[in-house]
Amino acid sequence: MAKETEIKLRVTPATLDALREHPLLNERRTGDWQSGTLYNQYFDTVDRDLARAKVALRIRRDGDTFIQTLKSRGQSVAGLSERNEWDWYLQGDALDLSLLDDSCWPASLGDLDRTSIVPLFTTHFQRTKALIGWQRGDETVEVEVALDAGTVQAGEQQETICELELEVRQGPAVAVLELAAALAADLPLMPCDISKAERGYRLTDPASFALRPAVPDWQAETPVDEVIAGSGWQLLGQIQRLAEQYRHTGQFKLFRDMTAGIAELRALFGVFDMGLPRSAAQPFLAPLDQLLDAFRPQVLAGWADDEAGQAARDQAPISFDAAVTDPAWGQLFIQLALWLHVRGWQQDRPPRGDRIGALALPRWLLGAVAREIQELQVPHHNEPDSAVSEWLDQLPRLGRLHYLLAHFRTHLDVPAADRLFGELNKLQALLEQYPLVDVEQQPALLAALRKQGQRLRKLDAWRELNS
Repeated sequence: MAKETEIKLRVTPATLDALREHPLLNERRTGDWQSGTLYNQYFDTVDRDLARAKVALRIRRDGDTFIQTLKSRGQSVAGLSERNEWDWYLQGDALDLSLLDDSCWPASLGDLDRTSIVPLFTTHFQRTKALIGWQRGDETVEVEVALDAGTVQAGEQQETICELELEVRQGPAVAVLELAAALAADLPLMPCDISKAERGYRLTDPASFALRPAVPDWQAETPVDEVIAGSGWQLLGQIQRLAEQYRHTGQFKLFRDMTAGIAELRALFGVFDMGLPRSAAQPFLAPLDQLLDAFRPQVLAGWADDEAGQAARDQAPISFDAAVTDPAWGQLFIQLALWLHVRGWQQDRPPRGDRIGALALPRWLLGAVAREIQELQVPHHNEPDSAVSEWLDQLPRLGRLHYLLAHFRTHLDVPAADRLFGELNKLQALLEQYPLVDVEQQPALLAALRKQGQRLRKLDAWRELNS
C-alpha cells in the first residue's frame, strides 16, 4: 500500500500548454517531459456499493502494461487529497477479484458479493508528465507534474478532462501547496476537489456528487484554534465543491449557495478577535470582498420571478466564468489552503491571542455573540426613515452573527438560540432587499424592518445577551 498526496487544479487548454513551458517547472525538472495515453476502466456494482464505501476500483492500460488499482478516499479538501492506494500488475484487462483481500478491502464491504462488480465508466486521457525536484530547507522534495487532457465516458454521457495534478513523491504535503501557489501567481488555476472517478459517477448519477464536506464534530472542550482550523477547511472545501458543481450544471441555486459560503468564509475572519489577528487575515479580505461584490448583487436580484431576476440569473454564469478564469481565484483559494495547513494565524500572534485560541468553544462563543448583539443597531419604531442607512451598515455584523449561530448555536447557552438565529436571518434578508426594491415599495419594507426589530428585542436570548 502507498499513500497518495496530490492536488488537482482545473485548467483551460491554453493554461495546460503554458504549464509545459513554465520556467519554474522546467528549472526544477529532473528529466524530460513524457507523454502517453492512459485508458482506464472503472468498476462498481449496479447499486454503486463501492462508491458509497468511498472506494474506487479501476484497471489502467498504459501502453502494454495493465495495472489494477484500489483507492480508498481519505481527506480531500480544496483540491488537496490524501488517499490510500494499492496497485497490482496484471497480464491483461480482466479484473482479478482474488487480489481484493482483507489487507485492502474495507470491512464495510465484507458481505458484498464481489462477483457483482461490473464495468461502469471509462476515463481516457493524454498525460504529459515530468518529475521535478528542489530543496526545501533541509528537505528534498520530489513532485510528479501531470498535465491531463481527455474525456470521462459513461454510456452516452461525456465530460472533458483538462487538469493539472501535482503529486508528492518525496517531502512534506505543504510543498505541493507552495508549488501550486507559485504557479497560480500568473496562471488561472481552479482548485478542483473532484477525482476522475467522481466525475464518472456524476455522469451515471448526477446526485452522487456530495456538495458539502462533513461538518466538524464540535465538542464543549474544543479550543478556538481547532474551531478556526476546522471551520476554515470545511468552508473552503464547500465553496470549491459548489463552484465545481455550478460549473458543471449551471444551476442558480448552486451559485447562490456558493456565494453564501464565500460570505461565511469572509465572516470567519471577523469573529475571533485576537485569536485570529487582523494582520493574519489581511491578505484574504480584499479578494473575498471582491468576489462578494461581483456575486452578491446577482444572488439578491435573482430571487425575483420577473425579467430583472431572470437577467441576474443569466448574468451569473458570466460573472462566475470571469472569476474562475482570473488568476486571482486560484491565488485566493490555494493561499487559503496553505494558510490553513500551516496554521498561519498562530504565527507571530501576541500572548492574548494564544489565550483566546486556547479557550473552550462555549466560553468563547458566548462572549463573541454577546459582543456582536450589544453593538447591533436594530430598527426601532421611533427612528426616522433616514435611519435606514445606519441599519444597512449593520449587514456585516449580521453576517458575522449568521456565521456564529449557523455553525455553533447548539453550544450557545441562551434561551431558544434557534429562534434568535431565525429572527436575525429575517432582519438580514429584509435589509438586503431594501436597495433592490422600487421607491413605492420602500415604506412597506421600512415598516417590516421596524416590526422585525421589535420582535428581536422581545426575545429572551436578546435580553440575556444584552444584560
